[in-house]
Amino acid sequence: MKDAKLVSTKKNPNSDLIVNALIVAGQNFFTTLAGMGAAGLLADAKAGMLGAGISAGLAFFSSLAIQRGLKKGG
Repeated sequence: MKDAKLVSTKKNPNSDLIVNALIVAGQNFFTTLAGMGAAGLLADAKAGMLGAGISAGLAFFSSLAIQRGLKKGG
């Protein structure tokens, strides 16, 4: 059985970079929400979602910059 690919790279060779960045962003979003919930900081759901969204956005663009060689990781 062949390995299934989430995104075909034939049309867009950068799609793997985007998928990787989305995975990192999703991880940041949910870990930020979990951390804020564990610390009792989610009394205002809008503020929690905003904080998690900002964290995810920063992770998404940082991941892309590192993968493209625009920024050094580490």
